[in-house]
Amino acid sequence: MKLALGTAQFGLAYGIANPQPQISFTESQAIIAYAHQQGMNVIDTAIGYGNSEERLGEIGVQAWKIISKLPEIPATENVQAWIYQSVKASLEKLKVQSLYGLLLHRPSQLLGDKGVAIYAALQQLKSDGLVEKIGASIYQPSELDDLLAIGKMDVIQSPLSVLDRRLITSGWLERLADQGIEIHARSVFLQGILLMSTDERPKKFDRWSNLWGNYQKWLQDTGMSPLQACLAYVSSIPQVQQVVVGVNGLQHIKEILGVKIDKAPAWSSDLTIDDETLLNPLSWLNIA
Repeated sequence: MKLALGTAQFGLAYGIANPQPQISFTESQAIIAYAHQQGMNVIDTAIGYGNSEERLGEIGVQAWKIISKLPEIPATENVQAWIYQSVKASLEKLKVQSLYGLLLHRPSQLLGDKGVAIYAALQQLKSDGLVEKIGASIYQPSELDDLLAIGKMDVIQSPLSVLDRRLITSGWLERLADQGIEIHARSVFLQGILLMSTDERPKKFDRWSNLWGNYQKWLQDTGMSPLQACLAYVSSIPQVQQVVVGVNGLQHIKEILGVKIDKAPAWSSDLTIDDETLLNPLSWLNIA
């Protein structure tokens, strides 16, 4: 499988539906060692993930390809200097010479009055050899129409799961691949919701009870566990080059890397949903 290690929980308590505590340093170390031993070589982190970058640097990740993300860029006169200094600080924390990828966590800023300066700064980082690839982390494919009009991107990270097929149905999956843009899928477990039993799932998600019924039937039809089915579906999509998986401990990464996939499960139209309230975890706090 083409898996990248998500490290939000290395630096902070993470998970909107079911918050998980920050992983200890010792366990973070064990996760990195085990994942690398099993052939993983891409780490996904961000400046906004608490002390994740610093912890990764202490553990030692020089053998990995590191993708980090810029947070919202403050209103400042010299945007390019701020971005450059932020990336230099990340490199120092990570104790690496360069990043494999640098993504914008708030790519809508490219559409603002500082957009040209932001894009120029990203290009300069590539020219200086501090960053190999630039791109954006998006919440929905509709953002891409305007973003890719600004300039070429090398990497797009997007939600994609058995429930969230907007990247596919919008046509953007094919369009990105045709442009030679790397596609990294995230939220493949919808922050763990897709791995929960009916009893574990927070009650506020009961408004989608019909969908959960269809999902359970689909799992039964596939004969797979939720973990196996969700991973098999997304990782089998040929245009997807990395599937970002966040973990909450050593046992979790062992379970993920222990998944055996013989074939991709057939997708069911009963799982079609475009409801942003469910598909975007940022909306979950507003569910009564």
